[in-house]
Amino acid sequence: MIRILIADDHAIVREGLKQLFALCADVSVAGEAVNGSQVLESLRKQEIDLLLLDMTMPGVSGVELIARIRAENASIPILVLSMHNEPQIARRALASGASGYLTKDSDPEMLMAAIRKVASGGRFIDPGLAESMVFDSGESAERPPHELLSEREFHILRLLVQGKSVNEIADELSISNKTVSTHKARLMQKLNFQNNAELVRYGIAHGLVG
Repeated sequence: MIRILIADDHAIVREGLKQLFALCADVSVAGEAVNGSQVLESLRKQEIDLLLLDMTMPGVSGVELIARIRAENASIPILVLSMHNEPQIARRALASGASGYLTKDSDPEMLMAAIRKVASGGRFIDPGLAESMVFDSGESAERPPHELLSEREFHILRLLVQGKSVNEIADELSISNKTVSTHKARLMQKLNFQNNAELVRYGIAHGLVG
């Protein structure tokens, strides 16, 4: 039996997944989480065989959350189930320690195949994304500029694009305002942004919102 922790802040998504898993004899839902803090707490308290993780939740999320999970639990299989179908986001999730990446528009059969493969120690990448990642792997000059950012800079960029202030980001990431401001200044320089409006427009254009 594969014991799954569902981490997604949308109740409709969680309920749909639970209905799907109820039809599978080899899968059970061990718990649910709606933000990063709940994910970390649940993994400390429960025996889980697989974490099914949304990339965008309140609080710590995405690559930052994956990195924190890996720091505490190096072995838990993490399968990302995300609305984001951009190769660069999938690439960062996998580089941070995710075992698989699947988009939410995948069919149930593919999701179940991914769960079983990742839970058994394998890796799984959405076929469409895998193709994009392979064919653009050698074309770094054509990759979007934000792929040159560090993981922390990229995370802060996404939070800024979502409209969060420096103070809010500092509270969320448990770091100082000065540190956030330093990262913001560096990413603004790397991406050649003059103001927040340019940053937000860039984020929307590259699917970094949500």
